[in-house]
Amino acid sequence: MNEYDRPVFFHLMAYASGADHDVIDMVSGDPDWESPDALRAGLRAYADLHVDDFQYPPSEGLGELREAIAERRGVDMANVVVTNGAGEANYLAMACGLAALDGDEIVLTDPVYPYYYNRTEMLGATPRLVAAEPDGTLDPDAVVEIASSATNAIVVNSPNNPTGAVYGRETKRALAEIAADHDALFVSDEVYDHLVYDEGAFASALEFDSPNVAVTNSFSKSMAITGFRVGYGVYPEWLVEDVRTRHMLVNVAGSRPAQFAVLEALGETPASYYEGTRRMLEARIDAFCDALDEAGAEYTRPRGSFYVMARFEGFPGTLSNVERLIDEAGVAGMPGDAFGESRADWLRFALVTPRAEEAAQRLADYFS
Repeated sequence: MNEYDRPVFFHLMAYASGADHDVIDMVSGDPDWESPDALRAGLRAYADLHVDDFQYPPSEGLGELREAIAERRGVDMANVVVTNGAGEANYLAMACGLAALDGDEIVLTDPVYPYYYNRTEMLGATPRLVAAEPDGTLDPDAVVEIASSATNAIVVNSPNNPTGAVYGRETKRALAEIAADHDALFVSDEVYDHLVYDEGAFASALEFDSPNVAVTNSFSKSMAITGFRVGYGVYPEWLVEDVRTRHMLVNVAGSRPAQFAVLEALGETPASYYEGTRRMLEARIDAFCDALDEAGAEYTRPRGSFYVMARFEGFPGTLSNVERLIDEAGVAGMPGDAFGESRADWLRFALVTPRAEEAAQRLADYFS
């Protein structure tokens, strides 16, 4: 988990693409569905603008885009910074929180999105892992037990990668309160907020109007544009100036055409686009989980996002076993031990391929 020079998923994508037989890639979270029509229209319109519009945008993001985000989120525009993806937004929250607050420990869930763990170590902080519940949710009481005066931040994402769990309103409220009790920052990564399958299950941490909360998000998954790198963070007033400064010194600014296109899509994309994506993913989840039942696998059905974790008896989720599945079953996933200790015997599959049902059948055949 601490090898951030070559993440495991890069290795596995290369390993799968180099195979001499057909492999269904379920490693990374790159959406395979179409982006909104308005996004493409925005890109075409941008190409015809004056050359002045091809120059640096404001460092904190296009004003119109920040205003649209603030309106949709019910926050002050001054607290919104557009970033190079949710990854940078999350990094800025963690780095600036570490610089501004006491404590050098960051509380994370186990299983954990590996970049959180690696980022914590890169920033010179100590990761403290809290085991998730069997369904992937988080018990705030377990966070209370590990939080202390050394706690600088609590970082979670919901809907969750890798488990697909969704943390509800009361869990988010409790985490915000725990952060406030320890003068720490609660960083809520909500990048999959459009991909929730149980109505009312999801709540944004912005609902609590807490000075100890930062929310990070992006359009990468909801609009199927991971390559555009348009994310954002909503930061508390006491932190946002430090965030702007660090963002400017590292990046100068983000991509102006990508922000322009996202702004056009925000204004023109109907709710039916997002609903259609959810219906399509739910059908994939149903088919994949049915085949896992046939294989006799233990699994967690996602309530959000598009990841399924599964455990096959006698087949631990190691890198070598994942390579074996690529070689012998023609299915590429992620090893569970890349996400921590609690799911080391599991495998994680990203359902971002129309061949998800076929992949599950291959797994069922392989393990039967």
